[in-house]
Amino acid sequence: MSLRTAVRGGLVLLAVPNLAWGSWATLWPRHFFDTFPGFGFHWTAAYPPYNHHLIADLGASFLTLGALLAIAIVLSNRTVTTVVLIAAALFGALHLRFHVMSGGELSGPDQFLSVLTLIGGAVVPLALLAMNLRSAPD
Repeated sequence: MSLRTAVRGGLVLLAVPNLAWGSWATLWPRHFFDTFPGFGFHWTAAYPPYNHHLIADLGASFLTLGALLAIAIVLSNRTVTTVVLIAAALFGALHLRFHVMSGGELSGPDQFLSVLTLIGGAVVPLALLAMNLRSAPD
């Protein structure tokens, strides 16, 4: 498998959840707040109180990031992919920083799992960026 193919696969793995979470938070903000990420966890609700504006903005951010990742997949352009992955890594790092510094009302295991997933959101784009920069030019 080429580096370019691996990067595109990684972009899909990043785009799909961002588009799903963004759609969920935009269409059903209260449900998103109460039940994210699902599967019996309630990570967003651990940061009360519910704020419709905040969740709507979060949904817009996830949708925008997901759309940018999808555009990078479709265009398959090394420069576009580089810019999008830098943006994704920045978002992931800032999101991780907040949650490391503020655990909200999460329990120990939930805080650990939450931060673990957020580490992935910061590190995966950086790994894909490194692969993208090593791939053959357009």
